[in-house]
Amino acid sequence: MSQFFAVHPDNPQQRLIREAVKLLREGAVIVYPTDSCYALGCQIGDKAAMERLLAIRQIDLKHHLTLVCHDLSELANYARVDNAQFRMLKAATPGSYTFILQATREVPRRLLHPKRSTIGLRVPDHKVALALLEELGEPILSCTLMLPGDEEPLTDPYEIRDRLEHSVDLIIDGGWCGTEPTTVIDMTDGVELVRRGRGDPAPFGL
Repeated sequence: MSQFFAVHPDNPQQRLIREAVKLLREGAVIVYPTDSCYALGCQIGDKAAMERLLAIRQIDLKHHLTLVCHDLSELANYARVDNAQFRMLKAATPGSYTFILQATREVPRRLLHPKRSTIGLRVPDHKVALALLEELGEPILSCTLMLPGDEEPLTDPYEIRDRLEHSVDLIIDGGWCGTEPTTVIDMTDGVELVRRGRGDPAPFGL
């Protein structure tokens, strides 16, 4: 049975944030709010938690997982970013974008796309997500909360609890997030729009 924390979306209660991060460090798979929609997340270094996350979504690593980062400097620890890319990223973060980039050695190999050595990265514009990331001190390994067979991501925390209370360890209710996932931009070879979502692709010339 999962725990359920009601966290204020604009003024997250630090006590609940600390408890959520404690659970993450103990191997939890959590549901948490972002600026696009709800996400599943776990700690980067926890293989068992990652496998549970993949099983809930029924995906493999050909589907890019995302490292959700606190800020751009943290993102740059996990991805190779040149000056031109950095300027584009700086203009668009925080925001509802996921960037596909070449991973650095800081990223465990088991998290990478099996053929491309790439990883998805993003910096969310959501106070609950940013509070979690600040307390944790590292990115959260994440993917959109889109369950197999569904047409769009789950957004009602009580429906999420009904469907996932035996599959995840914690659900953070941060209110209604929306159902539009991030815009995905591949920056490994030029700039390519992979998925149009909540983020406006126009700043990237797309």
